[in-house]
Amino acid sequence: MGHLDIFFAPSPVSRSRLGLIVPKHGRSIVARNKVKRRLREIGRRRILPALHAADVSMDILLRARWKAYEADFVVLAEEVHEALEELWSDAS
Repeated sequence: MGHLDIFFAPSPVSRSRLGLIVPKHGRSIVARNKVKRRLREIGRRRILPALHAADVSMDILLRARWKAYEADFVVLAEEVHEALEELWSDAS
């Protein structure tokens, strides 16, 4: 890990929610939007369906570190997947 800071918290509402923080880190708005789009898609494809399948309502916050600007989609998705696996192993 090292591209993202990932935070989990129980959701006060009946559904899971995803939040994104992508600081500028001295990069262009184009690069920043690219990272935001990647993280949003990872949330839509992987995080929210996994939480829904597990019947869990959580708030997930993804904060991009400066290294996230140089990571591709697959690397970011694997990092999120590892964090979810860690969450499930801690819960059981």
